[in-house]
Amino acid sequence: MNKVAVIIPAAGAGKRFGGDVKKPFARIDDRPIFIRSIELFINRDDVCQTILAVSADDYDVVREKYAANIMVMGIKLVKGGSERRDSVRAALEHVSEEAALVCIHDAVRPCVLSDWIDAVFDEAGKSGAAILAAPLAGTIKRVSGAKVIDATVPREGLFEAQTPQVFRKDLLIKAYEALPADAFTTDDAEVVEKISHPVAVVESDRRNLKITTPGDMKVAAAILKEISRKRVAAPDGPFGEAQW
Repeated sequence: MNKVAVIIPAAGAGKRFGGDVKKPFARIDDRPIFIRSIELFINRDDVCQTILAVSADDYDVVREKYAANIMVMGIKLVKGGSERRDSVRAALEHVSEEAALVCIHDAVRPCVLSDWIDAVFDEAGKSGAAILAAPLAGTIKRVSGAKVIDATVPREGLFEAQTPQVFRKDLLIKAYEALPADAFTTDDAEVVEKISHPVAVVESDRRNLKITTPGDMKVAAAILKEISRKRVAAPDGPFGEAQW
């Protein structure tokens, strides 16, 4: 069984979310989103490490407010950067030697089925690089800056990339070492693509929602109830009393 280090980037500004609370620390049923996302992994036998990357501005607050929780759940807290790539780079410096694979998962994507995690871990163990992704279902339009349709794009073969994204540790480190410091990338799969390593797709569906706007909170809450999966930590567990 391959051992997996899980990186949870939670340092983004989340400008589209708005409000006074950053996305990862907003609450669904009075529990922070980032906790729900971490709980997907912490009790898995194949996960040997969980690393949470937060912004430098949030680091001391998270360390103090969630000190007992971080200790009980065995989370390594690190300072991330302004861009996702910076947070992943910072977290990679702390990945355990025991880990053969590294999994990167959005802090604001709490609705992942355990079967999907099993499948993407398994595929990454075989191919070296795999991500969850969902086929696009709607009609896709390319729209100009003036908000006028330029073209209707065939959706055949088009998928929305999701997380977890899982890679062989040495491959991911090599890809990030080759990435220019100022390179613009949207996800970790793109970083690996740039060194010409194929990335396998494990099909999921739209329930694997990334919370981006306040309206997504209600959708995520409904999905969490619908999937009725077993949680790896009880709702009244070590994070029960923590307040952001």
